[in-house]
Amino acid sequence: MSEPVSVRILDREYLIACAPEERSSLLNAALYLDRKLRELRDASANRGGGLDRIAVLAALNIAHELLDLKASVASDSSSLSQQLERLRSKLDAGLGPSLQ
Repeated sequence: MSEPVSVRILDREYLIACAPEERSSLLNAALYLDRKLRELRDASANRGGGLDRIAVLAALNIAHELLDLKASVASDSSSLSQQLERLRSKLDAGLGPSLQ
């Protein structure tokens, strides 16, 4: 059952429906987003641009981080699979045909 959770992003309060087991994750995500938006707002204070621009830049930065992380996980997974395959081959060679 969903229940409303209050989050604060750039000094504005939002009520978000959330399952109780996801509350902690939602609060962490809201804190992360608030930090990103504040960083971008502060960095572009003298360049102008409204909240829409800052929100799009934050979304792009977060999407970039996510895609980099996914690529890193895929690379790590591939590397682990290769290492496991080499280890299996060594074990197969070490055991010989009589124990396989």
